[in-house]
This record gives sequence, C-alpha cells and structure tokens, in this order.
Amino acid sequence: MLTLGIESTAHTFGVGIVNDKGKILANVKDSYTTEHGGIHPSEAKKHHQNVADKVIHEALIRAKLSLKNIDFITFSQGPGLAPCLLVGMEKAKELCKELKIPLIGVNHCIAHLEIGSLLSKAKDPVLLYASGANTQIIAYDGGKYRIFGETLDQGIGNFLDAFARYMGMGFPGGPKISKLAEKGKDYIELPYVVKGMDVSFGGILTNLKQKFDSKKYSKEDLAFSAQETVFAMLTEVSERAMAHCEKDELVLGGGVACNTRLQQMARIMCKERGARCFVPENQFLVDNGAMIGWLGVLKYKSLKGSTPPLNKIDMKPYERTDDIEVTWR
Repeated sequence: MLTLGIESTAHTFGVGIVNDKGKILANVKDSYTTEHGGIHPSEAKKHHQNVADKVIHEALIRAKLSLKNIDFITFSQGPGLAPCLLVGMEKAKELCKELKIPLIGVNHCIAHLEIGSLLSKAKDPVLLYASGANTQIIAYDGGKYRIFGETLDQGIGNFLDAFARYMGMGFPGGPKISKLAEKGKDYIELPYVVKGMDVSFGGILTNLKQKFDSKKYSKEDLAFSAQETVFAMLTEVSERAMAHCEKDELVLGGGVACNTRLQQMARIMCKERGARCFVPENQFLVDNGAMIGWLGVLKYKSLKGSTPPLNKIDMKPYERTDDIEVTWR
C-alpha cells in the first residue's frame, strides 16, 4: 500500500511517498524564501501553485513509480496558513478525482511526532516541537496527544525570523541567526520567560530590538545570547514534561530543531536524566511530505476503509494538536 503525502502549511510545498511498512520512497520539497522581509501568505500560495506539479513529478521519479501505483492521497489539513493549505488540499482533491482513490487529511503537528517516532524507533516519547509558528511540548496520554507546554505568544521560529528581519535579513531567519551565533563571544543578559510549562518570546524580542538599536552590542553577540536564552527555556520545559509524564525519551521535531545548539542542549539534558534523545535527519525535521504520508498511513489503517467523501473534507487552519482523537494507537 502506497500513499502520496502533500505538505503545504506554510513556506514549503513538499511531497513524500511512503508505504505501509514505513519505508520512505521519496521526499521532495520546494520552499518559498525572501531576500528581505518575512513570509507573505499570498506570495507563498503563488509559489506553491507554481511548483506543485514539478515537485509531485520529481517525487514519483525518485520513487520509480507512477500515479497509478498510489493507493490514496494524504494532505496536511492544518494548522497552517489558509492560502497555503488551500493549494495542497485542491491539488490532493484533483489527484483523488483523477485516480478515483481516497483522500486522508492529517494534523501537521502530529505528523512531526509520528515521523520522529518512526525514524528513531522511540516507543513513547515526549516531542519538543519547535517550528516557525508552533512551539509545543507534546506527549501521548489518555487517547490523545496532549500539549503539556507551549508558547503563550509566537512560535520560536517566528521569533527568530522576526529578529533576523529586524536586523535586515530575509526569510527564513533562523539559519541566519544560527550562523551569526557561531561567531558570538559574549553572553548578553536577556529576559528568561518560563511560566510553569509554558514559554513566551514577545518580551525577549522587544528587548533584543532595543539592544540592537542602542548599537552597544554586535549582531553576533545578540544572536548568540538569543539562542542561548530561548533554547535553554525550551530544554527546561521539555525536561519538566518528561518528569511530569514519567517518560525517558525525547524526540525533536520542527525546522528550528535543525539548530545544532538546540540539539546539543537537549542531548545534554537527556544524558543527565538517563534518558534518550532522538534527532531525525534535517529533511524530516523541517516541513516535509514524508511525515504527512506516514501519518496518513497510520490513520488510513485505523479507518479500515471507512474514508470520508471528498466533499466532506476541508482544511483546518486553526486545528490544535489536542483536538485530534488518536485512533491508530
């Protein structure tokens, strides 16, 4: 059994082809970027429309398959930017009508967790989900993936992007901040905002902007200090969730999890706890079609052929992780 997974929640249009054993046959993406400023939803939508057919075609070539080999289509239903989600859903429905096959919609956040569990062989992990719009600490309990901690304002990736943009750099800003941070030498004290199991970045961003405007500090030191502060916050709440849930596995997911300093902090914390830390390859940390396809496989199996009609399927831009009833565990 094969599915073609389509990811289009934000800046990435990705296509993955996965079989029912968890073998990833292809994982192709094309991402919207800018030289200056952040992500513009309408422009990202145009980007996805322009590259969709090309990315699908390339994925099929890499998998050495044709569309007639695909048993069902999976798409990222939400959460995400509505214009971007719309492109993925429309392309998925177009393919399903053409091929007369079922369509499965899945939750983007849970897809990050499930691909991490698949690739790491983790049995019952806590997920540190750190991406552009999302920052959540997730674990399975009582039939759902529960959010044990999250951002109270903006996602960690959006925070890094906003700071990079303020310093005159384009989108995505996280990798640019990371490169600057490697050259930083002096830690500059910043607000440290952990509230129970939750975190907040808005005040830290304001403080960084003020320090940047003062011209007393270098970009490099500010980037270094920003990373050290916010990654320590994420590591702290991840550890607290592991202790609360009595779990000894941590899986990283989301584009910001590609940052080697965040990975290092998470590994040190887990080692000190006698726990295990799993970090998938970067191509599976960032938004990608393979993770959508794999969650589609899990959900499709649990439905046992009872799939909804196309006209009943819609995107869900504001869907939360803990809205989903987990039927495949």
